[in-house]
Amino acid sequence: MAVNRRRVGLTIVFIIILTISAALFDGHVSPLEEGGRSLDVPNWVPGASFWNKFDFHLGLDLKGGTHLLYQADTSKIDNQDADSAVEGVRDVIERRVNAFGVAEPVVQVNKSQAGDYRIIVELAGIKDVNQAINMIGETPLLEFKEENPNPIPTLTPEQEKELKKANDEERAKAKEILNTVLSGKKSFEDYVKEFSADAETKEQGGDLGFLSSESSLPWQKQIYLFSSQKGSVGAVSKDILESDIGYHIVKVEEIKQLPSLVSARHILVCYKDASNCASERTKEEALAKIQSIKAEATIVNFESLAKERSDDPGSAQKGGDLGALTRGQTVKPFEESLFAQKVGTIGEPIETAFGYHIIYKYDEKIEKQFRARHILRDRTTPEEIAPELDQWLNTKLSGKQLDRASVQFDQQTGQAIISLQFDSEGDELFSDITGRNVGKPVAIFLDGEVISAPRVEQKITGGNAVITGNFSVAEAKLLAQRLNAGALPLPVHLVSQSTVGPTLGQVSLEKSLFAGLIGFGLVLLFMVLYYRLPGVLAGVALLLYALLVLAIFKWVPVTLTLAGIAGFILSLGMAVDANVLIFERIKEELRNGHTFPRAIPLGFERAWTSIRDSNATTLITCAILYWFGTSVVRGFAVTLAIGVIVSMFSAITITRILIRFIEPWIKEGSALVLGAKR
Repeated sequence: MAVNRRRVGLTIVFIIILTISAALFDGHVSPLEEGGRSLDVPNWVPGASFWNKFDFHLGLDLKGGTHLLYQADTSKIDNQDADSAVEGVRDVIERRVNAFGVAEPVVQVNKSQAGDYRIIVELAGIKDVNQAINMIGETPLLEFKEENPNPIPTLTPEQEKELKKANDEERAKAKEILNTVLSGKKSFEDYVKEFSADAETKEQGGDLGFLSSESSLPWQKQIYLFSSQKGSVGAVSKDILESDIGYHIVKVEEIKQLPSLVSARHILVCYKDASNCASERTKEEALAKIQSIKAEATIVNFESLAKERSDDPGSAQKGGDLGALTRGQTVKPFEESLFAQKVGTIGEPIETAFGYHIIYKYDEKIEKQFRARHILRDRTTPEEIAPELDQWLNTKLSGKQLDRASVQFDQQTGQAIISLQFDSEGDELFSDITGRNVGKPVAIFLDGEVISAPRVEQKITGGNAVITGNFSVAEAKLLAQRLNAGALPLPVHLVSQSTVGPTLGQVSLEKSLFAGLIGFGLVLLFMVLYYRLPGVLAGVALLLYALLVLAIFKWVPVTLTLAGIAGFILSLGMAVDANVLIFERIKEELRNGHTFPRAIPLGFERAWTSIRDSNATTLITCAILYWFGTSVVRGFAVTLAIGVIVSMFSAITITRILIRFIEPWIKEGSALVLGAKR
């Protein structure tokens, strides 16, 4: 008997620890509305920051968001393939919304009796319907094309005359417009809107922004060079600029002097007491060593000397290379010496807080940027005269063979690039394409536009390719995400859309919880009044049950909807039902003359079969609802099933242990305390 009491005591300690842990787990609740106050575990509680990381995952009807209903077009595929194709659509949509960071998206397929496939998309927290539609509908078309050996058609003499005549007329028109612009009767911006053929800049008065020698398009570089030679601030050039796209009238708005960009290598010799120096050498020894290196250094061997003798761990492995520097990036003595030094020379030793340096300055760029406006008159091209030929030919390689896309950075320029990894079919196709195009460009098209056309240096195997372009990091990440999401296997059409606001969710949640609390309180009151002391113990077990179920909802996590909360409240009633069965059996055993210690195991044993069968039936029903139901029904089934499983633990284990714990204090004949009459 002593061993049993010890076991009961240890179990009570375990239940107390479990209760405290569940309460802490449930302690953090985020606000539904932006700017609302959250409920947090107090900071004085040990590990408060850990417990506050867990939160409830709310569904669309509580948190607010967007509900979209799509219909899949399966008319062009065989009936036996429709299920797998629609499931593929569901997978792609789910990957796409996950890539955009949507919390707890719900994407489900529903097949009607008529054989129509509909896809339900619920995006909690997304209030902008158009954003959600664009997120799902964007399907990047990735294509790889090789150069057409005859991209420019051979024109007949008549066509050549037609081409020359068209361009002569356009050039004459540009000169006529230039004379009109120089007359100054209107502003340059007004003339742009009247005459320019550049649709992208026409509404901005022809503004091209700041142009430099690094501008991405050839005609922009031409305008930059033209402005640097013939442009002056505020003036319209008196000459026409002819580029590959047409004839330009250029006005320079502003000139911006860029900071000097210096590229250099250095060798550092540090000494004891210098910043970040681990050496024990004296200052005199360091000076002697740097002078020795200076005497030995040449432009040819400077890189190898830096690798062998420099004390700068950050640059030594790169041959002392510091990359491109502007003023303000180094300490003052180093900066003054660096910018005063001539390009292609090795300077004398200088001292900084880090030790002694010698610097090899190998490049310096001093550049201006020109902010320009232009009026464009289009040039007629041979393709317009004979448009039947294209510069690029399609290959069989496309985004269908793409296995994975990721963002990387060019080691030379630091520019964001997209690395592509193909599957086995794509690897073979890419190897064939690069093999037959060595020394030629292979163009990468995205949504019909050339974004990169690198020249193939050698046959590439291994299924890897790189997309380069003028991408920002954010643009590169977005493109990689879109490519990874893939293309939709089937066309889908938006049938309906709706938006749920968080205020509606707040009201619904508050009313549901209020109703649940009233029901819970009434159940506890009934249990105490009818079953007396066992009813009190059942109330304690139910409180722990509620804490455990809510903790499981956070941990799994379960997406809570109004239907899910209804399932949870229903499971509370079923948990009470198990206690009712147990207590009634115990009362029967007491009426039959058994002692309280004997009535407890008999009551639990004889109630178990009823509890088991009723809960098993409920769990089977939950499985059916989950298998055949949609999002709302599934949420109800999940929360009800979790509640039923936990209720069996609370009724059979927790209530039993609590009754066993009070057993020594129950005297014979105290049936009234136990809710039983003799």
